[in-house]
Amino acid sequence: MTALPVECVQDYPRPPALESVAERLRVIVGGIPIADTEAGFRVLETHHAPTYYIPPSDCLMSALVPTSRETCCEWKGRAAYFDIVVNGRRLRNAAWCYPAPTARFAAIRDYLSFYAGSVDEAWVGAMRVRPQPGDFYGGWVTPNLTGQIKGAPGTRHW
Repeated sequence: MTALPVECVQDYPRPPALESVAERLRVIVGGIPIADTEAGFRVLETHHAPTYYIPPSDCLMSALVPTSRETCCEWKGRAAYFDIVVNGRRLRNAAWCYPAPTARFAAIRDYLSFYAGSVDEAWVGAMRVRPQPGDFYGGWVTPNLTGQIKGAPGTRHW
């Protein structure tokens, strides 16, 4: 097992970049693996923790219930949201995807991303992640990240 290299979020690009992920990505709710892949992607954007995307074939789709929530990202397009429902527990709008992303992000069409703060566990390799600060962005904070990650009060629009 290798440690992830140190990365400074200020060095991430704008507009954001999409890259494949070599590490295993996992999402767990109530002890149940909701997502588990070695074929993920991540989006890197200045001042953001990386946002990870998992192919639907590696997600427990029976636990994902579409909701009416939609948002729009200036880079990726319109996002559709899902509740996670496991053993009678409903985690509202805990996951999202881009059903028709912009050309630059076509590789993550229908891939799922999960709010780390909404699920019980999220992992990049052997590292348990923390959620990006605030309640809007969905980045996963790993111990190898440095710099100021936006999302906390007063940082949302800079």
